[in-house]
Amino acid sequence: MEWQSPISPGLSWYEATVPDRPSYPAMPGSQRADVAIIGGGYTGLQAAFNLAKGGADVTLIDACRLGDGASGRNGGQFGTGQRAWADEAEEVLGHERAQLLFDMAENAKRYVLDFAGAHGIDIEFMPGQLSVGHKRSFETDYRRHVEAMAERFGYPHLSFMNREETAHRLGSRHYHFGIRDTGTGHIHPMKLLVGLARQAAFAGAKLYEQTKALKVEKKGGAVVIETNRGTITADRALIACNAYIGDLEPVTASHVMPIRSFIGATPVLTNHPEILPGGESVDDSRFVVRYFRKSKDGRLLFGGREAYTADNPRDISSHIRRQIREIYPALADIDITHAWGGSVGITMPRQPFCREVMPGVTSIGGYSGHGVMLSNYCGKLYADLALGRATELDLLTDLKIPAFPGGTRFRSALLFLALSWYALRDRL
Repeated sequence: MEWQSPISPGLSWYEATVPDRPSYPAMPGSQRADVAIIGGGYTGLQAAFNLAKGGADVTLIDACRLGDGASGRNGGQFGTGQRAWADEAEEVLGHERAQLLFDMAENAKRYVLDFAGAHGIDIEFMPGQLSVGHKRSFETDYRRHVEAMAERFGYPHLSFMNREETAHRLGSRHYHFGIRDTGTGHIHPMKLLVGLARQAAFAGAKLYEQTKALKVEKKGGAVVIETNRGTITADRALIACNAYIGDLEPVTASHVMPIRSFIGATPVLTNHPEILPGGESVDDSRFVVRYFRKSKDGRLLFGGREAYTADNPRDISSHIRRQIREIYPALADIDITHAWGGSVGITMPRQPFCREVMPGVTSIGGYSGHGVMLSNYCGKLYADLALGRATELDLLTDLKIPAFPGGTRFRSALLFLALSWYALRDRL
């Protein structure tokens, strides 16, 4: 029987192509642990793996199944650096901090690839990324970005593409120009998650599904987590819920907001070799970004419709097909074999949120659509911190991430209005 996530709509192509996705038991009763982790995505599982490998007693819980959130359902694109371009961050933070944050993200890229290689996890890595411009007025910024990355940040893997090269590499004349990045790539996210969970369990972490955290508090020097399956008492805890924080912890909820994003998969594009002949992934310059790539077997995986409420669209496929048609008219009537969605955690400045939200309790999330690399690495860095090792996590805790305005009652409505305005600007 196919599993339908109660928190994310649709059956993903990723789930359909991982028939051996294991299930884990619900927590059998109250537990005692050195470290408790709430959330079974990349961040939580990497923390669990590295902590258990370091000798800690770790209990991880997830309200649904591991990977039901963004970690198992995302676009699979690594990207390069943080969500904001390094030269943009430089204007706000200065060169030294911008360079350190960029280097951290490059370390994250290497970490994920090395982790998968060391543990024999076939994540279907494919190299290359194309970042394409939908407005001519962005061309100067794109050209300057290529130069800045090579000259000031030591990243020589970018090249500017004029309209002809962009059209050739995309198989479409829909965009005006672009940047080619040969130093990154894209993966099958569910295969990474399944392999990671197995490694965490093998290392000794206790992994529990269908176990919902109801309350987190500090009591008598310990962190106490009440769940629907009993209580966890731990020396410290990591909240790794990201967009699915709900009302569990108010500081995180005020700084990390969920937006819905949706993806569709087509059949193998046997008759369209002109589409993405180099196999790169693509993201565009819209605020409501369109992101797409070909899978290893040649399907188009296209993401592009975002929603800023918790509602799910009635027909994901029709919205995705309409956006595919704009870029690839030859695919106007293409079948959508799988269509799915989920929530992405964003912050106001599109930088990760990392903070001790109460004594002994750290919350990490808000990767803002750039989490495939960063979420894995942040889980590893949290483990380093808990084990008393040197860590780069301070680079994120030092960031000034403001809360979304409007308080509990109005912030979702204000976010909807603001992001709808930016989506309208995409069309102008």
